[in-house]
Amino acid sequence: MKLRILTHAERDLRGTLPYQWPEFMNHDPIVNTFWPRLYELFPDFQFWIVDGRDTVGYACTVPVHWDGMPEPRGIDWVFSSGQAGEPTTLSAVVAALLPEYRGKGISSVLLRRMVSLATAHGFDAMIAPVRPTWKERYPLVPIENYAKWRREDSFHYDPWIRTHERVGAEVLDPAPRSMTITGTREEWEEWTELQFPEDGEYVVPGALTTVRFEGGTGTYVEPNVWLRHPA
Repeated sequence: MKLRILTHAERDLRGTLPYQWPEFMNHDPIVNTFWPRLYELFPDFQFWIVDGRDTVGYACTVPVHWDGMPEPRGIDWVFSSGQAGEPTTLSAVVAALLPEYRGKGISSVLLRRMVSLATAHGFDAMIAPVRPTWKERYPLVPIENYAKWRREDSFHYDPWIRTHERVGAEVLDPAPRSMTITGTREEWEEWTELQFPEDGEYVVPGALTTVRFEGGTGTYVEPNVWLRHPA
């Protein structure tokens, strides 16, 4: 294994990785509006993890204007209101590795590289609306409760939040409305390969909370947790 971290400015590796998220995550209208411009506007802030000639992971960050208050809308805020004003802070948006490369310390190296990028550009911190890895195991638990769960060693219960903490991050507040995804009953059935015969709350694989159907329309409001890395 011979890993390198490249910026998008150094090499365009879009299309070399499979989609690694639940299909419904690909249908947030705010993210979909901004995403096509992400690599053109901020090529130096996007990373690819390469093993030899193979792309094995990626991470995306975006400069934002942040007043120090955790925004309830999380990722949707980063791609909308966070773009208003002079950038003060770097926000991580997403990071992913192929399954066989997880649990090897690569994520910690990548997080440190992202924080170093924030420092190099004179930003005051790197923030992140983090998608907790194990929250999908507890979709009925409010994010406000889950964000407080700790192990006996005082580190966070969630492994992804714990990784952030071990490289110096502090947990701020939940982002209870980080992404909002709405679709018809037919669209949700296509995205999930499930059926939703009547209105109500449904537990969906990969979702961090329930999907609510009302009048034939399903709405999923994804909760995340804000973390801050000092630069």
